[in-house]
Amino acid sequence: MGLNLFWRTFFLLALLLVGCILAWLQTLRAFEFEPRTLHTAQQVASLVNLSRAALVHSDAINRISLIKTMADQEGVRILPREPDDHYEAMDHTPLSLRLTEELTHRLGPGTIVARSVNGEPGLWVGFSINGDRNWLLMDRSRFSPAGGRTWLVWLITAGILSLAGAAVIARLINQPLKQLSDAANRVRDGDFEASQLDEQAVTSEIREVNIGFNRMAQKLAKLEQERAVMLAGISHDLRTPLARLRLETEMSVTDDVARDHMVADIVQLDATIDKFLDYARPDHVTLSTVNLHAVVSSCVYAVQDHRELQINMSVPEDVYVLADEVELARVISNLLENARRYGKTPDTDTTLVDISFKQREDWVVIRLRDHGTGVPPEQLSTLIQPFFRGDSARTAAAGAGLGLSIVDKTVQRMGGALSLSNAQGGGLAAHVQLQCAVHASEADAPQRLQRPLIKRQLPPRAHSADRRLEEDLLDD
Repeated sequence: MGLNLFWRTFFLLALLLVGCILAWLQTLRAFEFEPRTLHTAQQVASLVNLSRAALVHSDAINRISLIKTMADQEGVRILPREPDDHYEAMDHTPLSLRLTEELTHRLGPGTIVARSVNGEPGLWVGFSINGDRNWLLMDRSRFSPAGGRTWLVWLITAGILSLAGAAVIARLINQPLKQLSDAANRVRDGDFEASQLDEQAVTSEIREVNIGFNRMAQKLAKLEQERAVMLAGISHDLRTPLARLRLETEMSVTDDVARDHMVADIVQLDATIDKFLDYARPDHVTLSTVNLHAVVSSCVYAVQDHRELQINMSVPEDVYVLADEVELARVISNLLENARRYGKTPDTDTTLVDISFKQREDWVVIRLRDHGTGVPPEQLSTLIQPFFRGDSARTAAAGAGLGLSIVDKTVQRMGGALSLSNAQGGGLAAHVQLQCAVHASEADAPQRLQRPLIKRQLPPRAHSADRRLEEDLLDD
């Protein structure tokens, strides 16, 4: 039914409890039927017999006094039965029919049991005294079938208490599962420290699950820390020798062609290390209000002099999103680099990229589309997988196969989504969906965008150790 576990458990418990209450109600009514009938018939028969005996053995004066005393003190009236009296028989219920049968058996064949005589309601019993026919009238409350307001009140009270108990039980049962689900979501988002579960739970099964989950989270946190240390070591141990190797190559190799190829290989190695480090970045980012136009403009500015790229940008200046400025700039730059490498227009060495914008309720969608050959439809879902390399039509340049994987992971860290599709008319279109933010002031946006703008303006061939250190500081 699409319900969560709490409501499913609650409804099942409520259904069970209501069924049990109704079953007990029917059982009690069934067990009450025969004893109540016999007890009522015995009381009525005793009243009739006592009244008959008292009237038979008393004189006329005492008889009138006796009838008046019975009416005043006991609520039992004895009236003569006239031939033209009109009476209504008891209801055709099992209890009424059983009572009539029992009174007829106790008082004789001529006994009449009625619920009203001449329009006056009550419990009427017709009997004879020495041939004289009489009515004995008593309050109907002496004979009331099971049910009524009392049964209804108890039934409603029991139902409410049962439903409240079912809600409490369902909450107690599902609370550990809810805590486990929340902790698993936090671990999925990389928050290992805030995912500790109670290891002193009352039930042994929940306690064992919590202990196992906490140990798993601790191991994952340790692995994440070791990975960060390892990547920091890679950054330090590989980049510094590469910088020295490039410097020595540029100074010692006399052949210009060989020197350019060696420098290009070193640059490619350095860029590959950058890709690995970007892909393995921590999952925590701080979101703030970012001017989308300013970020895209800074990325376009960094590649405006590139001969292989022609960019048409159509993004309004008053669009703001919730994102990390540096991470968003990396996303746009990686998509532009991916388009430059693999989205060249057929029969040319130039890539034409269109950057457009669309807002959908609380979301902003950025669309980057090249005019290349696109990709086969069956490969669209695998383009964002790490180390995936498409066919030769889109792999003219060397790479680690991490560009789109980095983009997808970064967008997810910022609470957005990335989708890829073949555009109509050819080419690959990347859609980046981000949360829309409240507009920031015009003076605040350029200040916050100063850092990524400086980073994008760094000379592309400045790979000395000092320049690399400056880039790492800007990244942090």
